[in-house]
Amino acid sequence: MFEKMVKLSRVKSPWVCHFNSGSCNGCDIEIIAALMPRFDAERFGVLLKGSPRHADVLLCTGPVTGQMKERLIKIYEQMPEPKFVVAFGECACTGAVYTGAYNVEGGIDKVIPVNAYVPGCPPKPEAILDGVVKLLTAFKESE
Repeated sequence: MFEKMVKLSRVKSPWVCHFNSGSCNGCDIEIIAALMPRFDAERFGVLLKGSPRHADVLLCTGPVTGQMKERLIKIYEQMPEPKFVVAFGECACTGAVYTGAYNVEGGIDKVIPVNAYVPGCPPKPEAILDGVVKLLTAFKESE
């Protein structure tokens, strides 16, 4: 019974932590726009947290650089179970134009497991909300 209540609370009110692994800040601006009143991600219960220890979902933007690889792994390990990762933007999904650069590992999935992808350069706030809702729907259906 307790586990069911915890799972329901995670679906109804996901706490997210945002991590920029080396992006141009275009995706970061769109994530902030999705959290503002015009698009209102809070209607889905989404709450931005500053600490990965309090977050259920890790929102990642940008390609993984050599400098950020260890930090990303450490932040992922600090999150409590169950944890979910969403890659926002082309760079986070595939590495995009930075693929093959000397200090770029590639997309987020080269370093940590990713549960959802939101493509676009940068993705619109509507696409970001759609990605989060699809992630929550998939999580709810896995009951």
